[in-house]
Order: sequence, then structure tokens, then C-alpha cells
Amino acid sequence: MFDARLRPLIDPPLGRAGAWLAARGVTADGLTVAGFAAGVAAAAAIAAGAFLVGLALIGLNRLADGLDGAVARTTGKTDRGGYLDVTLDFAFYGLVPLAFAAADPERNALAAAALLTAFYVNGAAFLAFAVMAEKRGLKTSAQGDKSLFYLAGLAEGAETIAVFAAMCVFPAAFPALAGAFAALTGVSAVARVVLGARALR
Repeated sequence: MFDARLRPLIDPPLGRAGAWLAARGVTADGLTVAGFAAGVAAAAAIAAGAFLVGLALIGLNRLADGLDGAVARTTGKTDRGGYLDVTLDFAFYGLVPLAFAAADPERNALAAAALLTAFYVNGAAFLAFAVMAEKRGLKTSAQGDKSLFYLAGLAEGAETIAVFAAMCVFPAAFPALAGAFAALTGVSAVARVVLGARALR
């Protein structure tokens, strides 16, 4: 919901940082993999109960996710880079709720399962439309210069990271936060299905 509004604010500094890194030989794929490693470490920290450490590592993951695209726009985007970026992003988003379930299965497992289910459906609607949009030659830059068509929704990257941060700061509130965000993500998934079906009519 907020991603498109944030792009004009974050893209210029990310672009400058990406050009600086590219000039020093840093690759977009390297940043993508490093960011995912930080995401895996964040999940491990959360599962171990080190929630603020997890929050810091989530921040590193998101920073790398912003910078890999900026480097790619400087050096030239590739299909492999776009594929890795989307795949590892989805893996990271799934690992965080799973980590909270591992940290306290009795309290968190059901809410984590609900959130993961909502993520699954939302991601399916998002990726399936991207495939169809590519077949039809549809393009959009509302979410920035991306490797595939981003069908906007209520629950996007900015909202997800804000909720993950709140979960790390208030881990006892995970069931309520996960349940509420699962509901929002579910609404977003339904909206994407409806919008996608209409666009492909």
C-alpha cells in the first residue's frame, strides 16, 4: 500500500549508493545472496529468542534488498538477478513467521500458520499475474523499475517489514500481530485476484 509512495523518497539515495558499490565491483547477485544470509540469520536469532538481534538482521536484509536493485540498474538488470531477488525475498518472508513459531510453538504456531497461509495465497496471486502480464506485454513502474509486473496490494513490502519489526519489539504480541496481518494479507490477496482477473478479461 505504501511502497509506491516510498519509492520517490528511497530510490535517489539507493541509486547513489548502488552506483558507488557497482564502481567498486560489488555485484547485484552478491548483495541478493548476502541479504538472504542476513535474513536466515535473523530467523535463527528470532527462533533462539534474540528478538532485537533478529530485528537488526532484518534491517540488513532489507538494506541489501534495496541495494541489489540499485546496483543492477547501474550495471544492467538480468533475468537471473530478478529471479533470485524474488525467490529469496519470498523465502525470507516465510522464515520470519516460522521462526516465531519455533521460538514459542504453543503460543505462536497457529498464528504463524495463518500468516504463512495468507502469504502463500497472496504470493500466488502476485506471481501468477506477473506471468500473465509478461505474456501480454503489460508493464508498470508504480513500484519502481522491477524485473516483473508488480500488482499492487494492501499488504506489500513496507507493511510487512513494519509488522515484522513490531513483532521483534513486542514478541509477546506475536499472535495478535500475526492474526491481524494475516487478515490484511488475505484481503490483499482477494483484491489481487479480483483485479488480476479483471485485467486479464
